Amino acid sequence: MTYNLIGTGNNAKTIKGDGSEFVTAIKYMKPHKTVYRGKVHNLCAMADKAGCAEPCLKGAGRGQMQSVQRGRERKTMFYLSDRIGFMDALINDITVFSRRQRKNGIQPCVRLNGTSDIQYEKTGIMEQFPEVQFYDYTKIVKRAYAKLPANYHLTLSYSEKDPEYAEQVLQAVRDTGVNAAVVFRHKLPETFKGLPVVDGDKDDLRFLDPKGVIVGLIAKGKKAKADKSGFVIDC
Repeated sequence: MTYNLIGTGNNAKTIKGDGSEFVTAIKYMKPHKTVYRGKVHNLCAMADKAGCAEPCLKGAGRGQMQSVQRGRERKTMFYLSDRIGFMDALINDITVFSRRQRKNGIQPCVRLNGTSDIQYEKTGIMEQFPEVQFYDYTKIVKRAYAKLPANYHLTLSYSEKDPEYAEQVLQAVRDTGVNAAVVFRHKLPETFKGLPVVDGDKDDLRFLDPKGVIVGLIAKGKKAKADKSGFVIDC
């Protein structure tokens, strides 16, 4: 039995990364302001500080469909109401996905935070699947300094809404060699803040990027393209 917590081939960025070598499954949830038992829960803790709550990819592509949003909310409520059951279901889905891909000679990859920023490295889930390449984007800078599982790759997400946060991201790139994703409004520059820029829209396989670079992305979705918060950069 699968619980459909992760999915493949339903968005343009993952399809670009799919092929004879890699296939990525992504888990999408509701990132911001979910009310459960009278309390507001944010699964993307830095969304307000980074200014990405409104231009978030949650509303891009298929995310514009109400049925998709309802599915993401269902997963989020499952996570909030039954953490053990959720993790058991997630492990089951990853097991099924991994077996299927390896049977076909393909490297299974998983992004657990498609539209959330949960510190899954603290759960031990990656260690249960050494054959799977896990990767995510994050706005929690301290994660760049943490000891991560060998099969987990993180890319920081840059924003200029808060100057202190922006400098923390750039300092982490300098200190650790981690990469930072920057969303540009119209086109990608060759360099940004003295760092080389690579095209992150060619595929979603961030673990294949060289170290210490800016991963350039073009703004997607109406809200992102019109964003003036500092999350989307004019260049």
